[in-house]
Amino acid sequence: MQEHSTDQLAQLFQQLTGSKPTRVDKIKTAGSNRAYYRLTGRHKNYIGTIGEDPLESQAFIYLSEHFKKVGLHVPEIYEKSEDGAVYLQEDLGHISLFDIVLAADMTKGVPDHMKHLYQKVLQHLIRFQVSGVRGLDFTKCYPRQEFDRQSMQWDLNYFKYYYLKLTGVSFHEQRLETDFKLLMDFLMEAPAVYFMYRDFQSRNIMIRDDDPWFIDYQGGRKGPLQYDLASLLFQARAALPDGFRHEMLAFYLDEVTTVVDLDREEFIPHYYGFVLLRLLQVLGAYGYRGFFEQKPHFIESTSYALKNLEWFINNIELPVNLPELSLCFWQMINKEEPKQAEGLTVEINSFSYKKSGIPKDTSGHGGGFVFDCRALPNPGRYPEYKTLTGKDKPVIEFLQKEKAVGKFLENVFLIIDQAVEKYQERGFDHLSVSFGCTGGQHRSVYCAETLYQHIKQKQRVKAQLTHKMLD
Repeated sequence: MQEHSTDQLAQLFQQLTGSKPTRVDKIKTAGSNRAYYRLTGRHKNYIGTIGEDPLESQAFIYLSEHFKKVGLHVPEIYEKSEDGAVYLQEDLGHISLFDIVLAADMTKGVPDHMKHLYQKVLQHLIRFQVSGVRGLDFTKCYPRQEFDRQSMQWDLNYFKYYYLKLTGVSFHEQRLETDFKLLMDFLMEAPAVYFMYRDFQSRNIMIRDDDPWFIDYQGGRKGPLQYDLASLLFQARAALPDGFRHEMLAFYLDEVTTVVDLDREEFIPHYYGFVLLRLLQVLGAYGYRGFFEQKPHFIESTSYALKNLEWFINNIELPVNLPELSLCFWQMINKEEPKQAEGLTVEINSFSYKKSGIPKDTSGHGGGFVFDCRALPNPGRYPEYKTLTGKDKPVIEFLQKEKAVGKFLENVFLIIDQAVEKYQERGFDHLSVSFGCTGGQHRSVYCAETLYQHIKQKQRVKAQLTHKMLD
């Protein structure tokens, strides 16, 4: 298999724009095997993708080009390698619907802005499902042309082998397989002639100019209407309120019945059947990424998926009896999950080389990063800043204007983001980062504060901040 690299992305960029990118920054992903990069140019940015599986990449490129012709909100594909595994696509920005959900205060209900965004998303979903199939060649889909019994069996096996077995849930193999067959028989009754996005969830929905744009549909295929709706409304980490899910289900049905002739009373039981299938698929994925690959983020996410499952078994009764699955669910909800490490803590310090010296490691692990800020412009040399610190606005504004400081911190972010990712993958629980300057008052404090805010916004880890000369 051909090896792919960022050099190929740079070549595609130059082929497209006539110049080399000024920056190539890796974009952090959750569970994808594809690598994404933001390539910065003098006039425009692009997203570069390196896929491990050329057939999957080819499916994404074909679907993108098809949906673009239909008028759907998908990124434009600008350049691609001969095998299609490396390509440049339109940059849809930094903000996903998931970011908006996480930032929303839902203590008094779902904010109107978020509600309107979900309504727009559902309207676009219907366009994908109905308009998207017109002229679509499903033989281009990967890894299967349709969401059939085999696809469902893969999802259920994923749940069995990577969640039930890895967490020690006991079950009777044959009785469980009988339940799987009954569930699949029931789900196969739903009409499956629409486009099924497969991973229709808020992380894959970018918000640009208050409109939703869509990515990561390379696993799309022919399928039922219900699956994508279930994926969106029961996304584990989004933790949408039950009342809001009901409201959005009703909105979707009002919208879809204007273009599709369907019976609501038949639709809803199958919808909840696909909710269950999606919940099991997600638990299988979390089990694989978390318990098998030992990625803490996915272990933590399991609790959100279990809350959705608990709500399901307490509120929904499917018209099919699944006794062995029910016994599994009882064990999953009522037994403690295997104890895991609490996760990674990033300890950030500022210090004075002259007065306190490099902070001692108290974690017992040793190591960590120490960044010397003494080469940066020093506001302490000016009388008006002498009594202030790197936490005060005049000092912050002084340092923000200095290009050298910005470049220094950009490099720090790249190093620390990479370290955080690798530490999480390997299950480490502590990373220390220290910034030193002459007096430990201005530059080191500002840099420590800035990294602390970066970690809090961009990473899902604990962060602790200490200023040795100020605290």
